[in-house]
Amino acid sequence: MSRIVDGVTRPAPITIEIDGAMIQAHPGETLAAAIVAAGAYRMRDDRSGAPRGLLCNMGTCSECFVWIAMDGAWRRRRACLTPVSERLRIATHEGQP
Repeated sequence: MSRIVDGVTRPAPITIEIDGAMIQAHPGETLAAAIVAAGAYRMRDDRSGAPRGLLCNMGTCSECFVWIAMDGAWRRRRACLTPVSERLRIATHEGQP
């Protein structure tokens, strides 16, 4: 999947890190939108190890939880509600860049 480009004006891209890979995102996007635009759909694994991803895109289902490096620790956040920011570090497995 890619971003719509015709008729859309976006701020300059920023770089975020997902599982050690550097991807481009735009200020104003949610983390979920940036992950999907980069071609990834898996955001976490369930208890059985099956991949889970974006479902409701409004913060009610908890399927898009990812781990974000914050204040020296890894914290769970919903990707669909988290805005991207420069140098954001995300892991789809707890504490693993």
